[in-house]
Amino acid sequence: MTRTPATGPTTRRDHVTEVVPLAALDGRPLTLVHIRGKLPPTRGPVLVVHGAGVRAELFRPPTRRTFVDALIDEGWDVWLLNWRASIDLAPVPWTLDQAAAYDHPAAVAHVLAATGTDRLKAVVHCQGSTSFMMALSAGLLPQVETVVSNAVSLHPVVPRLSTFKLARLAPLMSRVMPAISPAWGDRPAGPLSQALVWFVRATHRECRNSVCRMVSFTYGSGWPALWSHANLDEATHDWIRGEFAEVPMTFFTQMNRCVRAGQLVAAEGIEGLPRAFAERAPRTDARIVLLAGEDNLCFLAESQQRTYDFLNAHRPGRDSLHLLPGYGHLDVFLGRHAATDTYPLILEELAR
Repeated sequence: MTRTPATGPTTRRDHVTEVVPLAALDGRPLTLVHIRGKLPPTRGPVLVVHGAGVRAELFRPPTRRTFVDALIDEGWDVWLLNWRASIDLAPVPWTLDQAAAYDHPAAVAHVLAATGTDRLKAVVHCQGSTSFMMALSAGLLPQVETVVSNAVSLHPVVPRLSTFKLARLAPLMSRVMPAISPAWGDRPAGPLSQALVWFVRATHRECRNSVCRMVSFTYGSGWPALWSHANLDEATHDWIRGEFAEVPMTFFTQMNRCVRAGQLVAAEGIEGLPRAFAERAPRTDARIVLLAGEDNLCFLAESQQRTYDFLNAHRPGRDSLHLLPGYGHLDVFLGRHAATDTYPLILEELAR
């Protein structure tokens, strides 16, 4: 189910939101969500990038203080990207290669032109992080000076059950369905999706939210996989019902290859992208900050540790790694106490 965002300025709390149309370098329609506070920004632009099968609105849950609130309070000029994996756009069978080569360079160029600056910083999450790091490592984003990457970057490491699902289950599913959607938990799209929902309800009994249970089946190996229920307030746990939708099986095919290779690998052969992304030094001067929830059951914290070790071997002392106790995958941004537990760390790293 594709959600259609507003086309003009809207307000939320004391912010003004404008959805800006954007074309990727291959012509694919994207959007940037520009959010402004009461006062003009006193710092430069920050590009915030979501993961797979969600949207830019992910960073504005119904918590007392969102990550967007925190950025604006610190004076940043906030731009959220809806790249081709966004559920606010028409669904397509995308790959990480396409996002790296076409989406992120176009978004960075647009923000710089709109703000009249020549450098920006970025906060990237999950597959927004992997694809952004692919572009960064390939030298396609020379204007980026700092990247804060959550959950996974160049070295995806997943739990054993996820390895099995990627290698065995996903190929079988791809024969009968082009995509999978956690939204089926509330709205099955046919008999096959209904059968899958019944299976998930039988094997995931951690809560009564069917979308939450489908999210765990789709993205990880936990009960739940992307957060701790203790970290989400009731309103946010209910809100996620509308924030997850289609993820194409093309993504899972590529991620299976990456997990088997122990690093991100290209799926297509697009000019400007290497075959593998951890076989040479990254072609960027950006400082890279890696965040890893110690309880992450989508991508293990070892993912970010391996990327940190790789970066440190090529450019000692430049980058940093932060392990976050008590946090998993998305509760880093959605958690009821994230405003005091995780946001200050991200803000500190952006301000350096």
